[in-house]
Amino acid sequence: MATRPQTPSTRSLFMPSAMSMATLSLVFVTKGSFMSRVLSKTIVLLTTVLLAARAANAVDLTSPSFKSNEKIPAKFTCEGQNLNPSLNFGNLPAGTKQLVLTMHDPDVPKDLVPSGNFDHWFVWDLPANSTGIAEGAGSTMGLNGTGNPGYLGPCPPDREHRYFFRLYAINITLQGKTFKDRAAVEAAIRGHILAQSELVGRYDKAFKGE
Repeated sequence: MATRPQTPSTRSLFMPSAMSMATLSLVFVTKGSFMSRVLSKTIVLLTTVLLAARAANAVDLTSPSFKSNEKIPAKFTCEGQNLNPSLNFGNLPAGTKQLVLTMHDPDVPKDLVPSGNFDHWFVWDLPANSTGIAEGAGSTMGLNGTGNPGYLGPCPPDREHRYFFRLYAINITLQGKTFKDRAAVEAAIRGHILAQSELVGRYDKAFKGE
């Protein structure tokens, strides 16, 4: 009796064997692991490069009176002598022609100041070789948000506020120019910043409403 030649079933034609499935899975897992390693290494490399670039573009801005994110001593506020704290500058890049320093409070109640910001100090004509500003030396340097010369210390009316000191090394000179506020200074130096840094202080008045 003649036998019919065996032909692969529909299942065998379209369903891979257990062995082939295992092999395929191994390929994808291996490839996935390889891609994951490549991606991880790429992320690490990019992060390192970005951090290095950021470090290279950062100047040193410190104060012996407080560390970043610490409380500003009362002597530098409206509850004390209202003196500017001592500030130290360093690591200035080649090509620096001038330094710009600003200090502002971004936590002002908006019913008092609609922008929520108050400029406590902005100095735009510091020499390129400056190593800092001595304590109390800022009484006639630059302007503050009242339009008067010099530093104006923290005096938050409601709660603890943050005070951002920012130092910019720029490749142009602003000697002889005048600016009405910090925003005008920042607009003038935009595109001319070689490096910058930030120091944040905090303050909450001991006696509210005064």
